[in-house]
Amino acid sequence: MADADGTADAHAATPAGKPRARTLGIPFGGTPGRWNAITDVPGVEVGYATLVRGDRVRTGVTAIHPRGAAGAGDPVIAGFFSQNGNGEMTGVSWIGESGTFSGPVAITNTHAVGVAHAAIVAWTVRHHPALADAWLLPVAAETWDGYLNDINGHHVTEQTAIEALEAAAAGPVEEGSVGGGTGMNCYQFKGGSGTASRLVSYAGTGYAVGVFVQANFGAREELTLAGVPLGASLAGDNPMAGFSVAPPGAGSVIAVVGTDAPLLPQQATALARRVTLGLARTGTTGSHFSGDLFLAFSTGNPGAITPGVATLGAGDGDRYDQLRLIPWGYLDPFYAAVVQATEEAVANALAANEDMTGRDGHRSPALPRDRVAAIFRARAGAERVR
Repeated sequence: MADADGTADAHAATPAGKPRARTLGIPFGGTPGRWNAITDVPGVEVGYATLVRGDRVRTGVTAIHPRGAAGAGDPVIAGFFSQNGNGEMTGVSWIGESGTFSGPVAITNTHAVGVAHAAIVAWTVRHHPALADAWLLPVAAETWDGYLNDINGHHVTEQTAIEALEAAAAGPVEEGSVGGGTGMNCYQFKGGSGTASRLVSYAGTGYAVGVFVQANFGAREELTLAGVPLGASLAGDNPMAGFSVAPPGAGSVIAVVGTDAPLLPQQATALARRVTLGLARTGTTGSHFSGDLFLAFSTGNPGAITPGVATLGAGDGDRYDQLRLIPWGYLDPFYAAVVQATEEAVANALAANEDMTGRDGHRSPALPRDRVAAIFRARAGAERVR
């Protein structure tokens, strides 16, 4: 049953009506925002371009605008953490240097990172020419979809990525096999795009912490949700088990954490590190063949960061930037929010999916939602009779 604002429906199903993880009876901690998505952070917009063509193309692009498309020129505070560097995220050298980045984030497949990077430049030239007149260091990231997708076919074009950037919007977010997550697998089930959020109160002000994942990692035997080991119970129907190119656990995961809480760059990095703990709750031990790269940004302190000397007017070279921040000693609830939202985002990527067959007849089975729901019903019943 929906609340007046549609919140209950948004927590139970995606905009396309696909079930989310909460419908399976999984007991997640924390308080989600209105959409239970990264778009609960005010201003954040998410867009997709999805390519499903014939029997070989299963890929796409995801775009995230931290301050919305209109706010691309206002830098956000940011931090980056690599749990395992067998992957790629561009722009992180500048994030490490300055603690900021400007413009949107794009996520796609491994062999399309350069295309997505170029598309961000083209989009910025079109919509924010003054920003492009300086220099651009776009953030583009990837996970590998070569099991289901013809990854070497150059199917993602610059126009594909621009379409994702143009399609971005606030509100509820589609999940599963959409955008960059179209051809991805998670715990050797069909994976892809997932998101969740948590609300945190500090000093009388409510803040949102949102997580978006492109989930393409994990071996079947590892899968755990809400502390319940599911891998052994769901071990059957695993076509990926015999796939020699990528061993069990391979693939990668990109996580983007957003919040409107005002932070320092080092604090954003601390939030990015907590993604590791959220992923661990889902069972992964971090395969060598998985690139696990995490970005966190804060939209707090709008207008506080001078974008660069090219924006300074004559005689304006003596200005100072000032940041407001939550004290370090009060960040624990924000850390918990990242961990909780990461776990649920992965679960949503799994739940909002159906079987997919791609190149060379490769098949990825969907998470058997009915069996997972039955496991959690049985556990809830056992708890009640204690």
